[in-house]
Amino acid sequence: MRAAVLHEIGQEKLEVLDDVEAVGFGPGRVRIRVRATGLCHSDLSAMAGVLPQPAPFVPGHEGAGEILEVGEGVSHLKPGDRVVVCWLPACGACPACKRGQTELCLAGFMNAGTPNFRRPGGDVFGFAGTGTFTEEVVVDAGCAVPIPDDVPFDIAALIGCGVTTGLGAALNTADVEAGSSVAVIGCGGVGISAIQGARLKGAAEIVAVDPVASRREAALEFGATRAVSPDELADAKQQVTAGEGFDYVFEVVGKSATARTAYETTRRGGTLVVVGAGAMDDFLQLNMFELFFDEKRILPSMYGGGDVLRSYERTIALWRAGRVDLDRLITHRVPLSEINEALDQMRTGASLRTCIEI
Repeated sequence: MRAAVLHEIGQEKLEVLDDVEAVGFGPGRVRIRVRATGLCHSDLSAMAGVLPQPAPFVPGHEGAGEILEVGEGVSHLKPGDRVVVCWLPACGACPACKRGQTELCLAGFMNAGTPNFRRPGGDVFGFAGTGTFTEEVVVDAGCAVPIPDDVPFDIAALIGCGVTTGLGAALNTADVEAGSSVAVIGCGGVGISAIQGARLKGAAEIVAVDPVASRREAALEFGATRAVSPDELADAKQQVTAGEGFDYVFEVVGKSATARTAYETTRRGGTLVVVGAGAMDDFLQLNMFELFFDEKRILPSMYGGGDVLRSYERTIALWRAGRVDLDRLITHRVPLSEINEALDQMRTGASLRTCIEI
């Protein structure tokens, strides 16, 4: 079967091969025919070595498709079922799950060290234990979440990561207060979803911050009240908040420099939400006096900071009701053979979300 493979960490191009085999099928596992997958910035981060991932590997973790085969003991799924791929399934038994913090369950991460694929040259891993830039993938049954028939595969794929992360950061982690002021730094697919979440919660002012003009224009269409370049953020802070700072600032880039800017842009007693996934050697510096004196809340948001399955259901309900716009988030569609063009579009900021149709 075909799959896009990164041979070594640090390479910028994927090779689309037709000699890849999905492996690992057995009890408790399912085989999925991938129909659509989104390109998320985390895929680029893993390719660059920012996020830890053994190589060679098949990127992709934001996918949807149909069940081809179910293993022994899998009773909630059957061949033909439509599913979204959940790269962070909850085991239901660990301390985090028992506390209701299923997004902190580590069971899914354990899968990342087991090869999902094989080529004549050896084993191939799947990013985040999945790897959806492929025609088929074998995953734990918990990674396959059933979706209603009226949800298209491309929309379902977005719900699998970026939309759930961005919406959840505003709805779950920050719990944005109606009438508040919000700034979102980084307005790709996840940032736009955070903007939509802040709008749903009734934020009075939502300032989108991004260096790419097309993304700033898109942010206004999705609910931002104004959009500025990073150089214009200080002026926006002055104009919107009289210099005090925003009630909520979402950092959706994953770099210490932008996180520091976000901290400085948050008002005293306000909330900084860290959404971007950054590198382990990139450190955010805060001095102990400001940490105490400013009383700013710093809230990391992992996968939207809430129960993933409930978040999926909520997003589908909001999409059906026309309260969130997922269709226009997909700005580009390409076949798997053009995956490298899609990577370039994301690197330059030309796309919000690219759907890889397989």
